[in-house]
Amino acid sequence: MVKSKTFNRKKIVIVFAAVAMILIMLVGRLFYLMIVKSEYYQEKADELHEREREIKAARGKIIDATGEIVATNKTVCTISVIHSQIKEPEKVISILCKELELSEEKVRKRVEKFSSIERIKTNVDKEIGDKIRSYGLSGVKVDEDFKRYYPYGSLASKVLGFTGSDNQGIIGLEVKYENYLKGQNGYILTMTDARGVEIKDAAEGRVEPISGNDLYISLDSNIQKFAEQSAAKVMEAKSADSVCIIIMNPQNGEIMAMVNLPEFDLNDPFTLNFETTETLDEKTKQNLLNQMWRNRCINDTYEPGSTFKIITASAGLEEGVVTLEDTFHCPGFKIVEDRRIRCHKIAGHGSETFLQGVMNSCNPVFIEVGLRLGVDNIFKYFKQLGLLEKTGVDLPGEAGTIMHKKENVGQVELATMAFGQSFQITPIQLATTVSSIINGGTRVTPHFGVAVRTYDGQLIENFSYPTKANIISSETTETIRFILEKVISEGTGKKAYIPGFRVGGKTATSQTLPRSAKKYISSFIGFAPAENPQVLALAIIYNPQGIYYGGTIAAPAVKEIFENILPYLGIEQVYEASEIEEYNIGDITMPELVGLTKKEADKVLKEYELNVEYLNEGETVTDQFPLAGETISKTSNIILYLE
Repeated sequence: MVKSKTFNRKKIVIVFAAVAMILIMLVGRLFYLMIVKSEYYQEKADELHEREREIKAARGKIIDATGEIVATNKTVCTISVIHSQIKEPEKVISILCKELELSEEKVRKRVEKFSSIERIKTNVDKEIGDKIRSYGLSGVKVDEDFKRYYPYGSLASKVLGFTGSDNQGIIGLEVKYENYLKGQNGYILTMTDARGVEIKDAAEGRVEPISGNDLYISLDSNIQKFAEQSAAKVMEAKSADSVCIIIMNPQNGEIMAMVNLPEFDLNDPFTLNFETTETLDEKTKQNLLNQMWRNRCINDTYEPGSTFKIITASAGLEEGVVTLEDTFHCPGFKIVEDRRIRCHKIAGHGSETFLQGVMNSCNPVFIEVGLRLGVDNIFKYFKQLGLLEKTGVDLPGEAGTIMHKKENVGQVELATMAFGQSFQITPIQLATTVSSIINGGTRVTPHFGVAVRTYDGQLIENFSYPTKANIISSETTETIRFILEKVISEGTGKKAYIPGFRVGGKTATSQTLPRSAKKYISSFIGFAPAENPQVLALAIIYNPQGIYYGGTIAAPAVKEIFENILPYLGIEQVYEASEIEEYNIGDITMPELVGLTKKEADKVLKEYELNVEYLNEGETVTDQFPLAGETISKTSNIILYLE
């Protein structure tokens, strides 16, 4: 009996101890949850009753050198639904299908989905968003948003770049300056009950978005238009694959224009800029889009051909291995080791000075200069002039120079390198290096970015770029400018000559690999005024059909651009006496021709050496253009109306 009582007492003690232990654990757990983790669970509870909708920030504008906005924002809407608040699901589905032009299956799937908020469509035109809002549909949210908009469509498309659906830059300046252009998103915070329905009288939290900063660039939309028009003209005339043009200030590296034809529509960047009858899979289409977006001025390399002779001439003059008066003999080729390397003139140029050799773009002359320099000096100047490094241009994806390893360069490689073959550089590298040679010897960094300002115009940063002084002497710079002006006035670049403007430059015609394909690259690099260069232009025409020589098709393209932009840039046209006589330069006062017979008008116009076009049949002049008394150029075209 006693044993039984003792045993029961022990059991009772054990039970009470166990209960006490459980109670202590529960109290401890309760203390941990209510005191230690109170903030965490309060946040969780708040999240159950709060719904956050993002307000996208306006992206900063891109503004060109003239103050024109070339990239801005367009107000669009994002349409979303909140399942727990929808009262008339069939009506919501019907209206959204109609207004958003979406399939019923797609809309129904999202409307009937149990989620806190479901996005139906983004980048909806504001007019459509306002119309949907006017229906007053419970559970349908219309939030205003921003979509990137490019007022000039395809202008400088591969330079400006574009943004994705998340409003982040994908290519070009849009991605390079992403951290400046992107803003800080805001949000709207609403309270809901246990069912997820918004509480009408509850205070709405709102954090306003902060707009991105504006990027000011050196690109001039007017110069870009001139360059694109000239590029389109030569591309069509020569049925070329593509045309690239770079226009920059050689004194500071500011890029005024960069053309990459064919361009694409920045407002529709995921549509190919050519028609195809094939059905493309996603991978193939993406590869084609990547090619369409590619900026050949920056991303691709090519053999520069004879335009590179500017660098060889600079190195030769600087090193003292050649002078303008040195004489050479060109029989139409030069034998280097076991290789017979031809000149473009098969019959040869005969005896010529170095100056004449540059004007004639004679390969044997430059082979000789290259051999005189030797491998060590060639590479010394390549490094000194910056050719072995990237330019640092403020666009993504710049390619580097593809050059022989120094230890692998023999006499044949040295000879071909001297006239711009057997290695590759980018167009921007050539333009930058020549700029640095003709500007007095300061290596510049090519760039578009000038400054960043807030949306209301407050300056945040003026950009500065590295330079390297004295890459060649001022004496060599002056000599090179003199030589290249002679190339235009008397040599292979005559088709770039413009009366009244002193233009310097160099032509080139190179062949792509494999040589057996017989595909050529025609190019020309020019600058003006020759005595103090303010603008440099490089034009490259890829695979032109028919006549493909740089001096024949690329030089006239740059001439046309210069004729438009030099006056625009305020560069004065000053004629020499010989030009005035040869090109009939000057102004006259338009004579009165109305009332004269056609024969009498012809006599007057012949005296003034004016060109005339007659409209209509008749014998008497009844109207004229320009009008009598107007000051006109001697080369003007006159229109006379007859009755």
